[in-house]
Amino acid sequence: MLKTETPSQRHALLDQYADDELVGAFLDDQLEAVEAVRRAAPQIAAAVAAAVPRMRAGGRLIYVGAGTSGRLGVLDSVELYPTFSWPHERAVALLAGGAGAMFKAVEGAEDDRAQGAADLRAVQPQDRDVVFLLAASGGTPYVLGALHAARAAGALTIGIANNTDAPVAREAEIGVTLDTGEEVISGSTRLKAGTSQKIALNTISSALMVRLHKVYGNLMVDLKASNAKLVQRSVRLTMHATGVDEATARATLEQCDFHVKVAVVALLNGQSTAEAEAALARAQGSVRAALAG
Repeated sequence: MLKTETPSQRHALLDQYADDELVGAFLDDQLEAVEAVRRAAPQIAAAVAAAVPRMRAGGRLIYVGAGTSGRLGVLDSVELYPTFSWPHERAVALLAGGAGAMFKAVEGAEDDRAQGAADLRAVQPQDRDVVFLLAASGGTPYVLGALHAARAAGALTIGIANNTDAPVAREAEIGVTLDTGEEVISGSTRLKAGTSQKIALNTISSALMVRLHKVYGNLMVDLKASNAKLVQRSVRLTMHATGVDEATARATLEQCDFHVKVAVVALLNGQSTAEAEAALARAQGSVRAALAG
């Protein structure tokens, strides 16, 4: 039996716990998700290193999963645009059962291996793309179908599973095993298995964005200021990075459509925003290189 399906011996009387014990059991168990990801750090680092050149070549991040795993892939993909201005067309999420399965479970969709392959082929994968294959069990047919189609197309495959020696991790070019063990509620992998996948995806995609010069220091200087909160955040980031007052930061941002990168380089280099944009283009988007050169 898979570890993720094995009943937990520590919580055999879960339904008899007092409220504080019940909450404590769930919270304590979640801590194991963090440790599972920490143990997989070398594989996660290898995934980042392998993905960076493909992203620099214009590749896409493609997420494939079913159920909780698939929804976590959708979540990671959609948040890259507001946080890092990552183009929508370069973050693709495939969910067993289609888009509607994000909000309502589509039973049986995860068992369709052929559909997984067909959905992956429909987005026309290329060798510069990176495909994340997400499955807590590690053997979800829909995900395995997509995995083999991705490999056939030459895309980089990164398999993320929560059981050791799982096909999704074993058959991908890079396998990441998040060995979270038994769940508090037997088989409910939306719990710590899902938490570990969320951490791993956050880590990989965020590290990629750092390597792609979307972060200066630890500041998100390539965010998309698409609402009032993010406009104000852009102003604060510019002030923090340059030391100017709010009025100066806002005035400069208004000249470059609130692109923090451009405003920071313009202010620190004493340039116009047009000159700062040209400097960033020459520096392949690196704020540090644009400031140095």
